[in-house]
Formats: sequence, structure tokens, C-alpha cells
Amino acid sequence: MRLLTWIDARFPASKLWNEHLAEYYAPKNFNFWYFFGSLALLILVLQIVTGIFLTMHYKPDTSLAFASVEYIMRDVQWGWLIRYLHSTGASAFFVVVYLHMFRGLIYGSYKQPRELVWIFGMLIYVALMAEAFMGYLLPWGQMSYWGAQVIISLFGAIPYIGEGLALWIRGDFVVADATLNRFFAFHVIAVPLVLLGLVVAHIIALHEVGSNNPDGVEIKKLKDENGIPVDGIAFHPYYSVKDLVGVIVFLFIFSIILFYMPEMGGWFLEKDNFIPADPLKTPEHIVPLWYFTPFYAILRAVPDKLFGVLAMGGAIVVLFLLPWLDRSPVKSIRYRGPLFKIALSLFTISFIALGYLGTQPATGLYTLMAQIFSVIYFSFFLFMPLYTAIDKDKPVPHRVS
Repeated sequence: MRLLTWIDARFPASKLWNEHLAEYYAPKNFNFWYFFGSLALLILVLQIVTGIFLTMHYKPDTSLAFASVEYIMRDVQWGWLIRYLHSTGASAFFVVVYLHMFRGLIYGSYKQPRELVWIFGMLIYVALMAEAFMGYLLPWGQMSYWGAQVIISLFGAIPYIGEGLALWIRGDFVVADATLNRFFAFHVIAVPLVLLGLVVAHIIALHEVGSNNPDGVEIKKLKDENGIPVDGIAFHPYYSVKDLVGVIVFLFIFSIILFYMPEMGGWFLEKDNFIPADPLKTPEHIVPLWYFTPFYAILRAVPDKLFGVLAMGGAIVVLFLLPWLDRSPVKSIRYRGPLFKIALSLFTISFIALGYLGTQPATGLYTLMAQIFSVIYFSFFLFMPLYTAIDKDKPVPHRVS
């Protein structure tokens, strides 16, 4: 085609298509767990598109914000659908990302030579948390306001610079119009640009070293006479078609939630957030959205405010260190020894339990349970160099099964 030739002479369209799709060879044994990367990309596009339409009607002003969201829901044509697509999409994003990260844990996708892929992925996760936190303030409901007030006040626990830092983040002595304006700017412009850049870096780094697989075998080590991995197949059309199956199943489940239970019983949208923000009336029980609750539970499990903030931050930072904490030569859980399997099971249970405890009142029993599960959470990482080094791993096959 003359048009394609003209474009290729000025922009490497065909080269990009071949390098990242048609001639990118992925392991032939991908399974269910490998749907979630492409699903995360799909939801990112959904969030950006719906966010653009929401900004057309939203007013980043404390006196108008709540009413503008109600206007979108009630008076804008299909506005309720766009708003629920965005709010449900936020929770779906974290569901998919958590499953994607869990896949990395069970198959060792953070190990050499994919350390940078993991680091970029973790940076995406942190940026996503920032994006969700700032977006949560925008509806200017009761839980939006008080949730932001509590989280921003945590920065005040940092010695010497804490109070000034909290003031700088808020732009005022309390969460007010200045806070809403800057959170709106970051939510719709700054953080999405960072997210897009990190996603591109994540994909480029992945395609440079190649995808991991359920066996943890490096397919690039065994190639045919044409330099093509013998255990690899072209991503397009094989996996692009396979991913369509995952997309269809995801959209089916997503649509059921969207049309029949978009609030998910208060897990996706709390009832207090349908009440306008009132600085003079504190909600009975302030709880962040479910995807923050594991770290919120760790924060509350520590009696001292400063050490609680450090523990909460450390729970995220320690995930970045996984490639260097794991001393096992084996990647996949299929060939790992029993110690790693037990440790990972306990870690998963502790993360889910902390997520639940973060939604409950900080009573004596719940606080004690949060402390126990916090110890289990951190033990998974702190003792990893020991139990992965002495674990009785199985022999890894030379080729994928």
C-alpha cells in the first residue's frame, strides 16, 4: 500500500507493529493468569475516556462539586452510565492489578532478568494509588472529605517537615477549595501522564527481556535456525485473539456489576459519599475504599502515629525489593519447595484479612488481629532470603511443558 509505505518512510509504524505484536514471540504455555495485563490496559483506556467526558460537566469548586456530580447523574444524557463506568472501573482496575501482581508472585516474574519490569509495574501501582486517592476527593461527599482529611494529616507525623508538608499538600489549613483544585489538576492531567509513561516503559522493558511463563523457563535460550524461540509463538494473532476471550468474560462480569450493583454494597461507593461534605460533622466510621484497607489496617495496628505511617509506607516499599530478597534459582511456584508455598499462602491470607480489618472499627480484638496479620505480612519479606535459600526446590525442565 502506497499510504503505508509513505508513513513508514516517516514513522516506524510497521517496525513497531512487528516488534511488539506480529514478531514478538511469547511462550506457548500462557494460562488464565496471563489475561490480567491486557485487561489492565483495557481498563486504563476506559478510565481515561470516561474521565474526559466527566470533566466536561464536573466543577472543581467546593460549593459546586457535589451538585455537579448529581447533575451528571440526573440531567446529563447517559451521565449516570459514564459516572458508574468510571467509579466501577476504578475498583475493577485494582482487582485486575492485584491479580496481575499475584501472578508475578506465583511465577517469579520479578526475578532476573525482569527486575526492571517489576519496578516499573510497582511504580504504576503507586501512581494508581495516588490517582485513586485524589480522584476520591472530587465527588466532595462526606467520606471523600474526611478520608482526605485523615490521610493528609498522616504526613504531619513526619518529624520536622510533616506539618509544612501537610499544609503544602492541602494548600490550606484544612481540606478546602485549594485542595480540591490541585487534586483535580493532578487527577486529570499530571498523574495520568505519569501513568501512561510508566505503562509504555513497562511494556518496552517486558518486550526487551521477553515474557515469563508458568514454568519459569527462558524461551530465548533455545532458538531455531531463524532465531525464533522454539517454545514461542507470535503474540499476534495467537495471543491477541486469546486475550479477546478474557476481555469478553471481563466485560460480561463488569456489566453485571455496572448495571445491577454499581455501589457493590458500599464497597465500591460508600453510602456516606452520597451526602455532601460537611466539615462540622464527622462520619461515625471513616474508612478508605477497599483497595487501600490492607495498608490502612497496618497503619492502625501500630499505636504510635509516626511508626504507623512508616509501617504503612514500608508495606509498599518492601514490594519493590522482591527481586533481591528472593534467593531461589527457581522462578515458578510449580517447582518451588514447600517453604515458599506455605509463606506465600500465609502472605495472601494476611493481605486479604488486613483488607477486611481495615474496614472494621479499631476495637481491641480487631486491632490485635491486625497486628498479628501485619507481622505475617512483613515476615514474608523479611525471612524470604532465608527460606528461599534453604527451600527444597524441584528440577526445572529445559523446555516449557
